[in-house]
Amino acid sequence: MNIYVLLKRTFDTEEKITLANGKINDDGAEFIINPYDEYAVEEAIQVRDTHGGVVTVVSVGNELAEKQLRTALAMGADKAVLINIEEDVEYGDQFTTAKIISEYLKDKDPDLMIAGNVAIDGGTGQVGPRVAELLSIPYITTITQLKINGKNVSVTRDVEGDAEIIETTLPLLVTAQQGLNEPRYPSLPGIMKAKKKPFEELELDDLELVEDDVAAKTKTIEIFLPPKKEAGKVLSGDLNEQVKALVQLLRSEAKVI
Repeated sequence: MNIYVLLKRTFDTEEKITLANGKINDDGAEFIINPYDEYAVEEAIQVRDTHGGVVTVVSVGNELAEKQLRTALAMGADKAVLINIEEDVEYGDQFTTAKIISEYLKDKDPDLMIAGNVAIDGGTGQVGPRVAELLSIPYITTITQLKINGKNVSVTRDVEGDAEIIETTLPLLVTAQQGLNEPRYPSLPGIMKAKKKPFEELELDDLELVEDDVAAKTKTIEIFLPPKKEAGKVLSGDLNEQVKALVQLLRSEAKVI
């Protein structure tokens, strides 16, 4: 089975985000595999171990993403591909990423593609479905269970606290939701083996793409942090006095009445 995992390098979930000159400041920040993509890597490895095949992890970004791809290889993936666009694309968005990945995959005959449900930095959940659309392959999002029997697939997906079961066939793209599995930690032998596994680095020219082909379809107008939370107020007096004070605050400060 030809299995591909779409992987993104994101801020560590413990990082405190700061801004500098209207942009996110990543100087000295720790980066990790997007947590939802870890579920995707783990599921791909389990599918391969059960049904056979090869797991290839693919990432679009810069050379720094090699660390996260190597981590996926140490977890058990077979191959890694980095599509380095640092010198080719000044601005990009979800369309950019999806277009590049779909161009890479269009002649690879993927049976199964797995992406994270969302990336924790942007949270749009667009790249996986966009890739599937560009490749004319069915997709199912937010899955919590995946069963494969030959070409037939049964998927359970999370629908806001409930579950939906969908029957479909390969080829297919799915996006992994929390609860799909428990991602493994890379072992020391796995880390050593990862150094010898195939690692391919490509650029836009290798995909016969130019910057205009992948120009962003959206534009970021402004980036800002949420307003600083202020301390709450404790109302005093008897119940009637507290109610009057609360109503006054809702009218004058919160401006909701």
